[in-house]
Amino acid sequence: MTTSTSRRKVLTSSAALVGAASSTLLIPAQSQAQTGKIRVGLMLPYSGAFAPLGVAIENGVRMAINEQGGKLGGREIEWFKVDDESDPSKGIENANKLVQRDKVDVLIGTVHSGVQMGIQRVARDSGVLSLIPNAGVHAATRSLCAPNVFRTSFSNSQPTLALGQTMVNKGHKKAVWITWKYAAGDEAFEGFKESYTKAGGTIIKELGLPFPNVEFQALLTEIAALKPDAVACFFAGPSGAKFMKDFAAAGLKGKIALYGSGFLTEGVLQAAGPAADGVMTTLHYSDSLDTPRNKKFRLEYAKTFKMQPDVYAVQGYDTGLLLIQGANAVKGDLSKKPDLYKAMQGAVIDSPRGKWTMSKTHNPIQDMYLRVVENGENKVIGVAAKALADPGTGCKMG
Repeated sequence: MTTSTSRRKVLTSSAALVGAASSTLLIPAQSQAQTGKIRVGLMLPYSGAFAPLGVAIENGVRMAINEQGGKLGGREIEWFKVDDESDPSKGIENANKLVQRDKVDVLIGTVHSGVQMGIQRVARDSGVLSLIPNAGVHAATRSLCAPNVFRTSFSNSQPTLALGQTMVNKGHKKAVWITWKYAAGDEAFEGFKESYTKAGGTIIKELGLPFPNVEFQALLTEIAALKPDAVACFFAGPSGAKFMKDFAAAGLKGKIALYGSGFLTEGVLQAAGPAADGVMTTLHYSDSLDTPRNKKFRLEYAKTFKMQPDVYAVQGYDTGLLLIQGANAVKGDLSKKPDLYKAMQGAVIDSPRGKWTMSKTHNPIQDMYLRVVENGENKVIGVAAKALADPGTGCKMG
């Protein structure tokens, strides 16, 4: 019975395959590739501390595509979502849910650099088009770069690559660096060290504490004793607000200038209060960027989502714009990979942050703005670095 049943199954399957092959012959390959919907997977944090960032990125992606009639290269879209929980240990498993189970054509994610490393592995193994709307981990566009992986945000050292010359120009030639001891902190320090020493500055001490520890007091006491001209740092989120408040409470505000990667003051100015006043940062965006493009974007986003956009919303929006340019270039046929990648690598993105282009290693070449906190706002006071590119060290596209 088992043999007979198996034989029937084989014959039935064979007939089905022949039928499928026959019907395929009747449809030209080009039109077949464009039938059905483009499957877009979103792998973002929808729970935990990073959930607001995931929502802002998704809002931005959808807004960009909705402005084009909700289609990519003339094709409808089917959306798939996975909460990555900001958990690196689930990165590969969650990425595979979208790639193997849902068979997505495009994977958009994520925020957390540790989770991104899992996505990167799946993207490189499967060849699925992968767009990074935030995670700045260097390997993604350096040693583990791939033709099918594009980042629309920044590398972790890009904002701090713009800090050094600015600080020296303002007469701050002796600095202390402080951050968490983890990958993003190390990579942010790489950018600061390179730019500051190149500009003639001296780093008199490098201080660190375990992530996500926020007991800053002992290190602030050490900074006070060292008497540097300035402190440069990498902290983000509520921890950044606490650092600025503790810095002020330790009596350092007004005596020692405080600088940081722009994430220090993103989304936390209300929490930091007056302690943030006068803090200078460098980043590829600011809410207060006074351009018609940014004002239009902010107005439309606020109308659509009943909330104010931030840098994460802009990065999501630009991810959508990049995907649109690629899909339009191949008329929705994402199987035309060489043409798709060529269009995306050559794209000029007309972004709320200002126009930017894609480097050969698929990381944005973009302006970094110098911002100062005034009256609860990151006010742009100039361009700290024009068309700044990540070096893409160790990238071999192959």
